[in-house]
Amino acid sequence: MAALLAGLAAYAFGPIAVFWLMTAMALCSIAATAGIPANAIDHAVARGLHGGDHGGNHGGGRETPSGLRVVLGCRPLLIFGGCAALFHFANAAMLPLVGQKLAMKDPALGTSLMSFCIVAAQLVMVPMAMLVGARADRWGRKPLLLAAFLVLPLRGVLYTLSDNSAWLVGVQLLDGVGAGLFGALFPLVVADLTEGTGRFNVSQGAIATLQGIGAALSTAAAGQMVVREGYSAAFLMLAAAAGVALLLAALLLPETRPETGNVATAEAGEDDMAPGDAAKAASEA
Repeated sequence: MAALLAGLAAYAFGPIAVFWLMTAMALCSIAATAGIPANAIDHAVARGLHGGDHGGNHGGGRETPSGLRVVLGCRPLLIFGGCAALFHFANAAMLPLVGQKLAMKDPALGTSLMSFCIVAAQLVMVPMAMLVGARADRWGRKPLLLAAFLVLPLRGVLYTLSDNSAWLVGVQLLDGVGAGLFGALFPLVVADLTEGTGRFNVSQGAIATLQGIGAALSTAAAGQMVVREGYSAAFLMLAAAAGVALLLAALLLPETRPETGNVATAEAGEDDMAPGDAAKAASEA
């Protein structure tokens, strides 16, 4: 809806209207967040501890968070963080580059076409996120994650095949597949790997920081590549980074689904053990 309104506003009033619209929506978001009752949040469960009999934030005996060393020593979590950074390095610059190409072909409709690209991708993201919710426990996290990583290099290569506006918008639909799957899987994988540690939010924030660094480097590197070698070279560079993320995830990242994660970590040894399992093992010892 935000992208659709932005496109309509830009078409009717010019690109400057988008900034006023986003400011208004940001203020509405702050108001909505402020309206959430504080006592509606169980802070123990929200950070990855176990609620219920453990008391959470409602009194009684409480679990305490594990030391950060448990999180930093979780090899699957570190690998996932690296994959996430590479994913966003490959993904962040693609849409801006497509927007530039569309604007070069038709400056008057550049902003509106950019908004249409976002709307089209988001319409694909919704069923992809629903697919994760319906099948992640049955199929496992890794097959869906690999599908998200596979779409990204394919998308980068396809962008180089034509400058036609319809083609560029059509390829952008693949962004909805990759980003929709990855966006829904991201908190699931982090929750799997930090279960029982109380470090879910810290881990999620750390990986989000890596994603932000990857995204910032993406636009900087892609911009330099466009200036030196052109748009096709930039898209191929981003596709290559996505290919590296795919290989890392395929070869080094274990399945994190709870039913199979415990078996995998037990066979891999203590170094590969998920923080939640490591904390339990230490407690039992």
